[in-house]
Amino acid sequence: MVVIALCMLSCAAARGSQSVPLAWDPNQDASVAGYVVYYGNTSGNYSSSLDVGTNTTATISGLTEGQTNYFAVSAYNSARVEGARSSQIVYLVPGALIMAPRAKPTDPLTLNFPVAPGHWYEVQATTNLTSWTTIWQTTAATSNAWVQFQDPKAGLFPKRFYRTVLH
Repeated sequence: MVVIALCMLSCAAARGSQSVPLAWDPNQDASVAGYVVYYGNTSGNYSSSLDVGTNTTATISGLTEGQTNYFAVSAYNSARVEGARSSQIVYLVPGALIMAPRAKPTDPLTLNFPVAPGHWYEVQATTNLTSWTTIWQTTAATSNAWVQFQDPKAGLFPKRFYRTVLH
């Protein structure tokens, strides 16, 4: 069977549990009766699968922020014999904000967070959890990756809280 191209359509807003919509080109083989989406947290080792019938789209939910997921699709015939799986795609779920430890309190604070293609992000800070100030923003992401930001003013505050805002 023909290898199926798999692509991400968009990214959901950052939430505790997220989903990702997937889409692929239909297999042109007339014997195709349906598709199975495989996914998991280890490259090439798919712990879950979803039979989507003849649909060429699927939404996979229950994804964890900051976790990398791998997806592949295979087509099957009416006897449920599957063809080869597509090339896998990798998706890093946005929404996590990780602070790296500092050697001393006056050192800049390093924040790491994943971004999704087509979105830009603001890093905001506050000392009172009421009034938030944007202290940095990304450009629109062109790939699904981790971004790093250093706050050189972190040491000026006895306490400072951070959040990211997805756009």
